Amino acid sequence: MLLLGLLLLAGTAAFTVLVIAGNLSGGPRYTVSVLDHDIATLNGLGLFCAGLALALIFCLGLALMKTGAVHHRRRHLRVRERDDTASLDDMMGPHPDARA
Repeated sequence: MLLLGLLLLAGTAAFTVLVIAGNLSGGPRYTVSVLDHDIATLNGLGLFCAGLALALIFCLGLALMKTGAVHHRRRHLRVRERDDTASLDDMMGPHPDARA
C-alpha cells in the first residue's frame, strides 16, 4: 500500500505540474494538453471539477501511504517483540515450576 500511495502521489503531482506548465495561455475555454497532446477542451467549471478530482486522488495517495507506513511499523514491532520474548525465555532457562 505504501508503494501504491507513493505512485498515486507522484502521478497526480507530475500530471498537475505538466498540465499547469503547458496551459499558461488562459482564455474562456481551455485546451488541456500534456506533452504536446491535446487531452480535452474544458471551461472553467470543468477545470474546477478536474482539480477537485486530482486533489481527491492525491489525498487517497496520502491516506494509502500513511496506512502502509502504520501497517509496516506495527508488523515490525510485532516481530521485534516476538524476537525479544524468545530471547528472554532462552536466557532464563526452564521455569522452576515446570515439570520435566
